[in-house]
Amino acid sequence: MTASSPPAPTAGVSRPMSWLPSTVYAVVLIGGLHGGVIEAGPIRPLRLGGFAGCLLLLVALDRREVYRHPVRTPPRPAVLLLIGRLALFAAAAGLDRSGVSRALFVLVPITAYFAFGRRVGVALSTVCVAVILLADVLWVPEWYLRTDIVTDLLMSGLGLVLAVAMASIAVGEQAGRVRLEDTLRELRDSHARLADYAARVERLSVAQERNRLAREFHDGLGHHLTAIAIQLEKASAFRDLDARVAERALADARWSASRALDEVRVSVRALRDEGEPFSLSAALADLVRHVEGGPARVTLDVAGEEHGYHVESLTALYRAAQEGLTNAHRHAGAGNVAVSARYGEREARLVVADDGRGFVPGPTLGDRALDSADGFGLRAMRERVDLLGGRVEVDAAPGRGTVVTVTVPRVPARVGASSR
Repeated sequence: MTASSPPAPTAGVSRPMSWLPSTVYAVVLIGGLHGGVIEAGPIRPLRLGGFAGCLLLLVALDRREVYRHPVRTPPRPAVLLLIGRLALFAAAAGLDRSGVSRALFVLVPITAYFAFGRRVGVALSTVCVAVILLADVLWVPEWYLRTDIVTDLLMSGLGLVLAVAMASIAVGEQAGRVRLEDTLRELRDSHARLADYAARVERLSVAQERNRLAREFHDGLGHHLTAIAIQLEKASAFRDLDARVAERALADARWSASRALDEVRVSVRALRDEGEPFSLSAALADLVRHVEGGPARVTLDVAGEEHGYHVESLTALYRAAQEGLTNAHRHAGAGNVAVSARYGEREARLVVADDGRGFVPGPTLGDRALDSADGFGLRAMRERVDLLGGRVEVDAAPGRGTVVTVTVPRVPARVGASSR
């Protein structure tokens, strides 16, 4: 709101000081009728009736204005209403024998202040004082020697000053209510947006957790179930040829089943924030040792120190090794699989290379030659590594085997960002 413009009320904010005009009209009516009756001289019913009629018209004008414009009167109707009120004020003052009707002019700067702002209200109050002074000068001889006239002029000026001050306070209060209404509305809107955002975050969190669990079950249980199937096939093949080899295969199958149960327990502990220290080097050695004896020869090479690497980065590499070994056994028909892990100062790299039949990498995922389940495995690997700020590279061709290279940072990107 500028210094010369009234506030812009919003819906639900009432007019300021809407009770004042009716109160002034009632006081002026009582005072005028009382003066007309008790003052010396004959009573003039027509004059008193015209005086009362002017005040009733003013009341009706105010009621109609409030009905048509309950919050604020537009500028053009406000000008017409102000002119109409001034005419009725002048008529009432001319018909009033008591002089109390001069109080009506106190309403002029107030209504002008509400409709047009401070400058117009102050200007009209000055005009009202000038008009009263001019009337005294023109129609009251030696008015400056009469105490009642000078006192009336001073009281009229003081009343107009107080009227402007009251209007300023009322407009300020209305502006404060407008700001409060706007603030409450913004708070309600913000609350609704926050509730919607919280609901979306919850849905996204549920979806992310669902995808994480899907990756965990596929990478963990899927690998061990594949190993169990391989060892059971080996036991079945050697049952009649070499009992010791068959027993060893059954023992490895039992170990894989036990590891599958351990994977489930690890997932449950992770959900409960009860994780235990994880060693990738030991886990890779254990993994390779229990997949040996299958159709492919598996070797492991580890270099560097894994100390200082975040558990999520190490887990991602372990899951990638599981997925690579599972695909090499289940799909590639590989005779040799080489697993290597290198720990650098800033990032670690895992490579799973086989000499199997290979496949034609797809344009984006590099897994179009695989069925839907294994396609999900490579997608899950990429999703897991991408979330950590790493990368997955697949080099494959028909008849030339497959090389899967996974690189992860020492500290995952999201963990590093949150720590800063």
